[in-house]
Amino acid sequence: MTEQEVRRYLRQMRDDDSQLALKKFYDLCYDRFYRIAWYYLHDDEAAQDIVLDVFFRIWQRRQSLQGIANLEDYFFITVRNAALARLEQEKKQPEKTDLTADILPDMDDSPEEILIGEELFARYVKALDRLPPRCREVFIRVREDKQSYAEVAAALDISVHTVDAQLQKAIARLREMLFPDE
Repeated sequence: MTEQEVRRYLRQMRDDDSQLALKKFYDLCYDRFYRIAWYYLHDDEAAQDIVLDVFFRIWQRRQSLQGIANLEDYFFITVRNAALARLEQEKKQPEKTDLTADILPDMDDSPEEILIGEELFARYVKALDRLPPRCREVFIRVREDKQSYAEVAAALDISVHTVDAQLQKAIARLREMLFPDE
C-alpha cells in the first residue's frame, strides 16, 4: 500500500463519491487491516467485522481524511482501536446478531467468492444510506461508534428498548436489502 495510491483513492471517494475508488481502496488495504484486527481479536469473523466497520467509517468520513498527515499510522490506530473497543464491548454486552460477518469474504475464499464479497460491501454501503434516519443513526452509534445502548438512548433522548428495537429493525432491513432471496 503506497501513500500516493491511498490518497488518490481517498480523493476520488471524497470528490466523486466514487464507489469504484472505495473498491480499489478496499482491495489495496483489506489484507493489512484484517491482519491488524486479527492480531488483537484472534477471531476471523470478528476481525472481518472490524475491517468492514473501519471501511464503512472511512467512507462516512471521506470528506475529512485528506488532512491527515500520516495515513498509515491513522489506519493502524483506527483498526487497533476498533478491535480493542470490540473486546471491551464483548465484556459488557451479550452477543448480538452479526450482519457484517455475512458480507466480507473469508481469507480462504476463491477469487469469485472474494469478488462477490466486495460487491456485497458496496451494496452494504448503499443499503445503509437507504435506512430511515433514526435506524441509521442508532446502527452507526452502536455498530460503528461502539456506544452502549444506554449511551445512545441518552444522546437521542429515547429508551434503551427503543435503541434495541431500532437496531434490530436496521439489521433486519439491511439483511432484506443485501440478501433479498433468503
